[in-house]
Amino acid sequence: MSRSILDEAHIHPAICQMVAGHHADIVEEVLAAIARNKVVVVGMAQNPFPRQARKALDALGTPYKYLEYGSYLNQWRRRNALKMWTGWPTFPMIFVNGILIGGASELRRLISSGEFSRMIAD
Repeated sequence: MSRSILDEAHIHPAICQMVAGHHADIVEEVLAAIARNKVVVVGMAQNPFPRQARKALDALGTPYKYLEYGSYLNQWRRRNALKMWTGWPTFPMIFVNGILIGGASELRRLISSGEFSRMIAD
């Protein structure tokens, strides 16, 4: 699968650093959490879907790292950097073994099919 990303050759050199460094700190923080944890949930306050994902993981007894970035009223620019980095448009963003599996609905499907258990057993 290939996803469209504007090629660097089509970004003016004067803004390359700005594009590359756009809230890079939040991406680095998520990357560090992914490197240290089998399951990472990235969410935001006031959004019920990260809470649903965490409840599903708690019910399974699966340890995870939760990172929360703002709410509907703040930090949307920082969260936007994560959306641009992953290509995933909503929260939560759930990573298992470093792989983005999607959000709460996708987690529920993987749990129901038994694939989630196989993924964390590896």
